Amino acid sequence: MAILKILQYPDPRLQKIAQPVKQVTDSTRKLIRDMAETMYAAPGVGLAATQVDVHQQIIIADISEKHNQLLVLINPKLLAQSGDEESEEGCLSVPGIYEKVQRAEKITVSALNERGVEFTLEADGFLAVCIQHEIDHLYGKVFVDHLSQLKQGRIRAKLIKRQRENM
Repeated sequence: MAILKILQYPDPRLQKIAQPVKQVTDSTRKLIRDMAETMYAAPGVGLAATQVDVHQQIIIADISEKHNQLLVLINPKLLAQSGDEESEEGCLSVPGIYEKVQRAEKITVSALNERGVEFTLEADGFLAVCIQHEIDHLYGKVFVDHLSQLKQGRIRAKLIKRQRENM
């Protein structure tokens, strides 16, 4: 397993739209294991393949306290959503920035698991927010895209300045 490099906003590669996984293979499963190791080491609760510069529709999440309930969603599709919830979000690609974002409170999603078996999942609360956040990444969106242009500009400037200082 390997820890992968997480792209940092405003890297333009974060805006690439991920392609569906045609077939779940051993290399797909290796990527998932590497993504999990990367997410846990960061530490985070969700990660999309886009964030590690692999533009395939793969997301993972684990909101458990013990980090032992990894959820893998390959080619996730949002089937239904209801309610509204505003909660504070952060992102491994936007380190140190937390802002309130509106999301659906409850969702139903279909996906393939790491064995290529299709399943449907109903989620609410924090898990629903996490899944929606990661699905956004597959479509080239970062959570700050849900904010006002003014806030986006401030965040972009702050992170660019931080990246320059760390060079």
